[in-house]
Amino acid sequence: MMSKLRTFLEMIKFEHTIFALPFAYMGAILGAVTVDGRLPGWSECGWILLAMVGARTAAMGLNRVIDKAIDARNPRTAARAIPAGLLKSGEVIVFIIISLVLLFWAASQLNSLSVKLLPLAVFMLVLYSYTKRFTWACHLVLGLTIGLAPLGGWVAVTGGVTPASLVLYITVAIWTAGFDIIYACQDVDFDRKEGLHSIPARFGITRALDIARAFHAFTAAGFALLLIMTDLSWWYFAGIVVAAALLLYEHRLVKPNDLSRLNAAFFTMNGILSAVLFVFTFIDLVVVRTW
Repeated sequence: MMSKLRTFLEMIKFEHTIFALPFAYMGAILGAVTVDGRLPGWSECGWILLAMVGARTAAMGLNRVIDKAIDARNPRTAARAIPAGLLKSGEVIVFIIISLVLLFWAASQLNSLSVKLLPLAVFMLVLYSYTKRFTWACHLVLGLTIGLAPLGGWVAVTGGVTPASLVLYITVAIWTAGFDIIYACQDVDFDRKEGLHSIPARFGITRALDIARAFHAFTAAGFALLLIMTDLSWWYFAGIVVAAALLLYEHRLVKPNDLSRLNAAFFTMNGILSAVLFVFTFIDLVVVRTW
């Protein structure tokens, strides 16, 4: 069982939870301070962590099961656990069910709205894996799914949705869609051969990278808008500047005729970006105001 668990965690890239988890806590802290003038409690932070682990694990497990036939035909993904025979679909489904139970349990410990939004979250988790079969807007669907992390964090501590929370949601969604477009550039030939849909497959790599840059310009604008809509101050603004620099560097790493540094652009830069924005938000709303 432990061997199966290790294989499952490797398959779903559990460590990549860093993309969404900092934004979940950013949403929680920003929501609690903006709406209630307080900080999230330790118990709330713990349940948010468990909910995020459950949601992210279920999402990746669903994606691997739904895409197992496609993964088996793609040389880049053929070595993944299911097509390689390291795990059976039924075994992965067991892990998915456990993850969804964890998600529901954690949400039930927070507030009623968190529970009511669960069907929407699960629907989005399932929908994303099918979208590349019929629309090149699949990147936006992924964004709207991962964007539920900061929105969920906000709802978890406030029990409500505000215009600022929706701006945070859309901003993270657009950021995610932008880096997913970059990631999809490596599969453009395979996607076209298989009749799969993506922005790179539809518009070509050059235009796809231009679209990703536009998305990330809107991302910077969205984070800046939060500065106006909430109690955030100059510390958070410094974080925006750092994040914008990271986005600029990310796009310098990837060129239409050179995707050799794509993994650094996708994994490293975006993991750092989410952590940076959380840290500067934490400094702004917690550290500075506690002194």
